[in-house]
Amino acid sequence: MSNVAVIGGGAAGLFAAYAAAANGNKVTVFEKNEKCGKKIYITGKGRCNITHDCSADEFLSNVVNNSKFLTGAIYGFPPEATMRFFEDGGLRLKTERGARVFPASDKASDVTKCIENYCKNAGVLFKFNEKVDNIAVLNGTVSDIITSKGRYSFDNVIVCTGGISYPATGSTGDGYAFAKSVGHNIVPLKQGLCGLNVKGDFYKALRGLTLKNVNLTVYKGEKVIDSFFGEMLFTHFGISGPIVLSCSSIINRLDLKDIRLSIDLKPALTNDQLDKRLLRDFDEYKNKNIDNCLKELLPSALISEVLTRSGIAFDKKVNSITKSERQSLLTIIKNFDILVSSLRGFDEAIITSGGVDVKEVNPKTMESKLVKGLYFCGEVLDIDAFTGGFNLQIAFSTGYAAGKSIKE
Repeated sequence: MSNVAVIGGGAAGLFAAYAAAANGNKVTVFEKNEKCGKKIYITGKGRCNITHDCSADEFLSNVVNNSKFLTGAIYGFPPEATMRFFEDGGLRLKTERGARVFPASDKASDVTKCIENYCKNAGVLFKFNEKVDNIAVLNGTVSDIITSKGRYSFDNVIVCTGGISYPATGSTGDGYAFAKSVGHNIVPLKQGLCGLNVKGDFYKALRGLTLKNVNLTVYKGEKVIDSFFGEMLFTHFGISGPIVLSCSSIINRLDLKDIRLSIDLKPALTNDQLDKRLLRDFDEYKNKNIDNCLKELLPSALISEVLTRSGIAFDKKVNSITKSERQSLLTIIKNFDILVSSLRGFDEAIITSGGVDVKEVNPKTMESKLVKGLYFCGEVLDIDAFTGGFNLQIAFSTGYAAGKSIKE
């Protein structure tokens, strides 16, 4: 039996603790908060999107950084295993639009309780309100951990301290400091899955407007980096919403001065189809002002900005619109460009991108290649994915891989 310390009682920590205890080890979880799973409680707006009901291959295609490193862990504990784990633990699940899996109760707290019950039944000990300050290493092997309340000897230490997003939940970057102190490289930290501050002030008049079924294309110079279809919204700072959050994780490691976002407001229509639609509407509303003519095609709040960008006066009569003006209007509707000034802060970012360099971690066991008996799991690692339950699954799978690899 090995004596195992798990630092952090979040998604990765609880899974690591259970897996290690189920493997016959003595496991103690150190959690600096008064309870486990503080970040789990706020995920999915308090409902907790546990995982994504998909194959391992499809899952890995939604990982933004270091999917290759994650391959073994995801195949070792895929989404279907996660769903079975919770259902066997008495938590009923439901799969919603987009294959997103939630607890049937819509309560994130039920998710935490379920994993805690597994841990307690396996004999895991919990030490709450006890912050780990340092990890001691002797001759290249973990020896002790030093906390706010004392010093303890352990054979293995699993670091599951999360990132630095939502710091109010206790994610304050402790794990990066531990890793750095024993020689690990930390890939620069960036906000992931966050809103975007944009250039100009046009968005102020659009605040609160939601666009559905639009296509967002990311350009670096003239090269297409990625494209996202779905929903977005304009806010008091710029833009947010599902496709914008995904976009943020693609551009957060790039020079934003080189980035241009282009919104196709009517992706279901080709340029030719849209032109015919405009001609039909122009004929029907030929004696009206152009701003009235567009109300069936575009959200009312957006018409003013589209016309401004097209160079067409709002009160210009439809029957006097020139062919070049119509083409300009079509171009703006299909290419509503937005320039990004910056990412929103870590206090709003759903996840932290960057972290412990995975080149220095064993992908099968999550053990450090530099220090024997030291493991890293979950968000503290330089791994991140899109929204949809992927990041929680990463925490579960890496935690499970670490815990089950520790034997007597």
